[in-house]
Amino acid sequence: MTKATPANQWKRVIVKLSGEALMGDSQHGLDAPVLARIARDLANAAATGVEIGVVVGGGNFFRGIQGADKGIERARADAIGMLATIMNGLALEQAIEAQGRQARTLSAVPMPSICESYSRRAALHHLAKGRVVICAGGTGNPFFTTDTGAVLRAAELSADAVLKATQVDGVYTADPKLDPSARRYDTLTHDEAIAKNLAVMDTAAFALARENGLPIVVFSIREEGAIAATLRGAGRATYVAP
Repeated sequence: MTKATPANQWKRVIVKLSGEALMGDSQHGLDAPVLARIARDLANAAATGVEIGVVVGGGNFFRGIQGADKGIERARADAIGMLATIMNGLALEQAIEAQGRQARTLSAVPMPSICESYSRRAALHHLAKGRVVICAGGTGNPFFTTDTGAVLRAAELSADAVLKATQVDGVYTADPKLDPSARRYDTLTHDEAIAKNLAVMDTAAFALARENGLPIVVFSIREEGAIAATLRGAGRATYVAP
């Protein structure tokens, strides 16, 4: 399998950013220095001329799947989780603009008094203007993860790749934090990722990426400049492609 095409040929990418990435070493909420670092990385990546979309999660505030433990039915809990992603999107939007780069939060859950509603046309317009587009609110429907939402937006917006930002530098045979013998994959196919039940993304996301021929690059967001480095094809990462 050939590695995903590097930035000199990528024109548009979707960065999947977890809510947990925004809380740094805290247990909850937003970590201001981490938020600023990631915003700077996104702004610098957009400055290379690649159109940057971001799908952000909400796990630093609330994860829908955890609602059952709190006595909340799944559909309602997922709605709360979608609102958490919008909170993160708005914070990220301001942090990116503080870096001198325009950004727009587009929400799949309409709330026009706070941010624009998501539409393909609006997203493509802002991307063409060089703005970082933050897609919040998941897909707008319960029972879908933001991983699946990221691949959906990438396919819908004709992106060249999904960059999955994680806390580790790729996909491993086991959790490297728990298993010192875990081995990192350099490359995988979508079929292999599904067959091995690798937990870095859910099966629906991998299947949708496979159907649309979308490569997924899994890399660590913990280092300064990680997104721009991944766009250059530098640094450690796992490439998941057809």
